[in-house]
Amino acid sequence: MTRSSTIAALLAGLLTSACVVVPVTVEGYDSECRLVTHHMELKTVQVGAQEPYLRCEGGNCVVVLGVTAASLVVSGSIVVVGNVVYWAEQRADCLTRL
Repeated sequence: MTRSSTIAALLAGLLTSACVVVPVTVEGYDSECRLVTHHMELKTVQVGAQEPYLRCEGGNCVVVLGVTAASLVVSGSIVVVGNVVYWAEQRADCLTRL
């Protein structure tokens, strides 16, 4: 087994439990304003190492790692915007209750 084949096999093994990052909404309670609050967090989700994560052509495996990085960038942007919106909504609701 050549060195490049060994490296490709190790990377393929590592990707059998590839992860993507997704945004999730979490509920909370603000006792001062007496209202249910929401905020977003990032959560990693494990997926199988199937297409498009691992592609083998002609005996050489090409690992595509951009999926996890792209999911982090997109999900992170969604979380930032979502949390700004939730924060503004919470402040407005709190001011109307006080």
